[in-house]
Amino acid sequence: MALRRAQFLDTARRWTIPNLKHFQETRQPIVWLLAPLIGLATGVAAILFRLAIGVFQWPWLQTMSEHVAAAARQQPWWVVMLAPAVGGLFVGLLLRYALTAKRTVAVPDVMEARVNGGRGLRLGQGLISALASALSLGSGASAGREGPIVHLGASIAVTFSQHLNLPNSARRTLLASGAAGAVAASFNAPIAGVLFAQEVILGHFSIRTFVPLVLSAVVATILSQAWFGDVAAFVVPSYSIASYLEVPAFVLLGIIAAFVAVVFQLTILSTDWAARNVKMPLVMRPVVGGLMVGVMAIWFPEILGVGYDTTDAALKDQLAINTMLLLIVLKTLATAITLSSRFGGGVFSPALYLGAMTGGAFGLIVAELFPGLGSSEGLYAILGMGAVAAAVLGAPISTTVMVFELTGGFELSLALLLTVAVANGINQAVLGRSLFQAQLESRGIVLHEGPHRTIMKGLRVSDIMRPLEDNEPAELPEGDRERALPADESLETALRAFDTLGAESLPVVDPYDRSRIVGRISQTRALRAFNRELIATSVEEHR
Repeated sequence: MALRRAQFLDTARRWTIPNLKHFQETRQPIVWLLAPLIGLATGVAAILFRLAIGVFQWPWLQTMSEHVAAAARQQPWWVVMLAPAVGGLFVGLLLRYALTAKRTVAVPDVMEARVNGGRGLRLGQGLISALASALSLGSGASAGREGPIVHLGASIAVTFSQHLNLPNSARRTLLASGAAGAVAASFNAPIAGVLFAQEVILGHFSIRTFVPLVLSAVVATILSQAWFGDVAAFVVPSYSIASYLEVPAFVLLGIIAAFVAVVFQLTILSTDWAARNVKMPLVMRPVVGGLMVGVMAIWFPEILGVGYDTTDAALKDQLAINTMLLLIVLKTLATAITLSSRFGGGVFSPALYLGAMTGGAFGLIVAELFPGLGSSEGLYAILGMGAVAAAVLGAPISTTVMVFELTGGFELSLALLLTVAVANGINQAVLGRSLFQAQLESRGIVLHEGPHRTIMKGLRVSDIMRPLEDNEPAELPEGDRERALPADESLETALRAFDTLGAESLPVVDPYDRSRIVGRISQTRALRAFNRELIATSVEEHR
């Protein structure tokens, strides 16, 4: 008996002690303690951000509510036309004189910071960018509010962790905790906030990140509910599927939603490319873009702002089919113009909007073709909302859950899952990446091809090289400069140089003085660093 007890205790020690040691080494107790504090701070920030939008909206709409379209119809046409341009002038001044990146920031910037171990976000710039985004949305710019809030939440998280000498894995977890709290507080959707942080920000699901993400999201949601009330973002009637004979219609809606999502993304990317090639003072870009949006809004004020009031109308069967079809085109153009003009804002709310219009119009057509068989167009609007948003964000799981939490429509799970899956699959087949990943790729950061590409582009030669020894020459001969690597080059460039030159070791030079050697890098050392980072990434994603 004593022998069995000893064996049991020995087995228990072998199972628990290494795990507890790893728990301490990765600084998880600190992460768990910081997560609810980050959720608290992020919840406050989300509340203030939404209030700021209302404050900037008040001077020209005389309301702080989200019923922007109805309020805009009560204003003179010239007010509706000029409000986005006037707001754009102030946004342009912030871009020119206060934001070092000369643009507002959103979800892709958080994803980029995650690649760099949570580094690269500064709270001061995040606050200024959030101010510019609130001003943009408050003056009628056609964009969403989730991107700026996610960035602000992540910036707050980085501020909490920057002086604690935490490992990169812990920093990334806290970064995602800020994003989870931001989404949860903004949309009253804590489950979706956790899943969004894992699916989009971290790019993987792991048990170790789950607890801090939940702590942050729950605290942020409690704070948001205490202020705004425990209500869904869209209060819709109770819908149910009329018949399982509609399953082909759900599949067809997924295909159409994928088309809308692809066109929306390509329009944003191409408009941004065109705007970059137009020479114009930075201050004037939001002014011109705001004027263009304002002109469209004279006749169609539904395109202004976040658009939740118009989305809600589609979910409640209150829009005609011609209106919804036209708004799909106009909202796509207005959002593309808004973002390419350097206004602040995100794409989640516009994607929900486009999905609701797509699904609502589709539902009316189905009801016309199959009277008595098709479900309400409001049901199809919910399905389209999830399908387009999931395809644009590249986040089918968190978007599906978020639509459930936003609408309370859990009875539609079968139809929504099917529609989202079809739309996301087709989008992936056509574009191969989400909008966020495409925006990062334009900056040279490739995420959709796997962690190996991220590591190869993220590691610098200076991170891998060995310093120059005292007895080695510091001057590089003129004829060897083609065989030298600047210290700021990537690991990818270094490995390519080894293959091209057939060398096992290369000198590393100062990037600002190519004649001065600062170290040496060997192919073996480079490959060892790559393997070490790849293994660490795999461990982080699976614990």
